[in-house]
Amino acid sequence: METLVQCDFDGTITEKDTSFFLLDAFAQGDWRKPLQEYKEHKISVGQFNTQAFAMVKADKDELIEYIKGKIKVRAGFHQLVNYCSKRGIRFVIVSNGLDFYIEAILRDMGMEYVELHAAQSRFYPEGMQVYYTGPDGSRLEDGFKETYIKSFLKLSYRVIYVGNGDSDIIPAKYAHHVFATGELLKYCRKNDASLKCAPFDNLYDIVTALEIL
Repeated sequence: METLVQCDFDGTITEKDTSFFLLDAFAQGDWRKPLQEYKEHKISVGQFNTQAFAMVKADKDELIEYIKGKIKVRAGFHQLVNYCSKRGIRFVIVSNGLDFYIEAILRDMGMEYVELHAAQSRFYPEGMQVYYTGPDGSRLEDGFKETYIKSFLKLSYRVIYVGNGDSDIIPAKYAHHVFATGELLKYCRKNDASLKCAPFDNLYDIVTALEIL
């Protein structure tokens, strides 16, 4: 059985959420209202991003310039990707975050080759448009990460999941092994004894653990 690592981006590869950083700086409106609705499970994470980024009227270049040098990547990211490559493990970022800033951050690290699936973004003077597509190219309103992990499992991969947030809880339940930090780790410890999550502080921890899986 071939192995695949499905890894979240914001708060997992990065230490903080890039989306929130950009929305704080550029959203022309109360973007935290849909955020609260998402936290209360009234709307999906996809609906949150769609509503919140519609308030952003800045262009792509301005947003990318703003984040340069300000987003800290968790230690060990290069080593994790390189380890997977050497061991024949497919490494895939599946993120509810937006493609344009993830691509920019990866490019700045010389890692634009990493496989990425994220929200697709379009820029218009009246506000950004954000949408999600599944592995088959169809639009998704919800369940982006779950759809991808199910597609990998159908291809007979042993899936190792790496994540940190609420949106990682459901997809993590499908994985063979889970590495967790943040809200995902709290959930595993408090609510679901059957979901065995190994904690991590940095991505070196995952490299070490992969060697004995």
